Parts: sequence; structure tokens; C-alpha cells
Amino acid sequence: MTDYSLADDLAVALSLAAEADLVSLARYRAADLDVTLKADRTHVTDADTRVEKVIREQLEAVRPGDAIFGEEFGGELGDGRVWVIDPIDGTANFLRGVPIWGTLIALVVDGVPQVGVVSSPALGRRWWGATGHGAFVQQQDEAPRRIRVSDVATLGESNISYNSFQGWDAEGRLEQLTALNRAVWRSRAIGDIWSYMLVAEGAVDMAGEYDLKPWDLAPIAPIVREAGGRFTSLDGEDTLSAGSALATNGRIHDAVLAITAR
Repeated sequence: MTDYSLADDLAVALSLAAEADLVSLARYRAADLDVTLKADRTHVTDADTRVEKVIREQLEAVRPGDAIFGEEFGGELGDGRVWVIDPIDGTANFLRGVPIWGTLIALVVDGVPQVGVVSSPALGRRWWGATGHGAFVQQQDEAPRRIRVSDVATLGESNISYNSFQGWDAEGRLEQLTALNRAVWRSRAIGDIWSYMLVAEGAVDMAGEYDLKPWDLAPIAPIVREAGGRFTSLDGEDTLSAGSALATNGRIHDAVLAITAR
């Protein structure tokens, strides 16, 4: 282990996000964007691989003793310090020209996400959080602003995003999704990382979905938690391997779990 502080690690993650944005924006809506299908039938673009390579090169230089686990080039989520990378979350949006996508970077220490950065350059926004250091958003060239989840106390008053109908259907959870939609004030399928950041900002009270990997989950957890919210799986598990996410303002979390948990 090292003597790096979380403040130091957060500064590294923010610098990595800035580098990643330069690469991804240069390829966004590019006429010559190279798109292929991976073995799991999901898309990958040359931007995904370029971004992850840039982040890995920088980490190997400034954090040579740390492990790296990324979507495109693998690794292992073991003990100790592990940097977790999703070079472009929302690749389907990216390749279609929809601006809801971003680079996700996390530092996980002994299995616990401690630092998270979400950078969405097409939206002009970047969010970050680190344990004990709060959660923040920055809009383009404006000053960073501390963010906080909402104070909505009941499902009947809540505004939620369930992200993907198909994901709930594939898990055989349409009955639960229907019950959740009936219980709330308003529901939307905003999709991808933006809905979780809206929870952290207090604009949405709950976001949740299935079919997720550790690189989707790890960067979200510190931001939502430092904004005062709760982050578990849709079954209430506190793990990066559950395959689902539930982010709430905390006050409605148990009520949501009463509907969604097995």
C-alpha cells in the first residue's frame, strides 16, 4: 500500500478525465468512427479503446504500483488499490450522436469504491466524489458546485428513472417495475450514467437498472454516497458484483427495496 491521500487520488482521477474528454470529443460524431461488435454483442468504438489506453498510460506513470481494471482491456478487481475504468459509458448513445455518455473512473480500495469521477463532455458536465470529501459537479467553465440529494420522503412524491425497460424484462422483473411505476409520482427512463448523477444533484429521487458491470457501478457509489444518498443493488446488496444498481436519496431507499428486492 502507499501513502497517497484520497485528495491526491481524486486529483489524479480528475486529470485523467480531462485527458479522456479530449480524446472522446475528437471522435464524437466523427465520420470515420470505427465501430465493431464484441463477443457479448455490445458495440465498441475506436474511441472506447483510445480513451482506455490514454488512462492506462497515465496511471502507469503516476500510480505504478496500483492495479487497473477496465472494460476494454480487462484486469482483475482484487484486494488493494484498483483503478476501475469505463472509457465510454453509453457507447450506443455515443455512436448514434446522443450526448448522454461519459468516461467513468473509480479508485476501489480493498473492494470499496473510494473515489469516483464521471465526465460527460458532450453534456458539458463533470461530477466527482471521494469518501469524506463531498460530491461536486462542474458545468463547463463554471466553478465547481457541491451537490446534495433531494429531501423527498415518500415514493408517492418521488421522481424516478428506471433506465431500461429491456433490462428489467430480461431479469424477469416487469412485475416489480410496474409496481414501482404505480407507486411513484413520476417515472422516466433517462438512461445511462446521467440518471444517477441527477440523483446526486437532487433532481431525481431514484435511479436503478440491471445488466451492469463493476466498471458501471464503482464510479457512481462515492458520488451518490457523498451527496447524502444510498447506493446498493436492486436487491439491497452492497457489492460491485451484483449486476444491478439502485441509487436513491436515502429516504425512499427501503421503500424501493420493498418492491424490487427478491
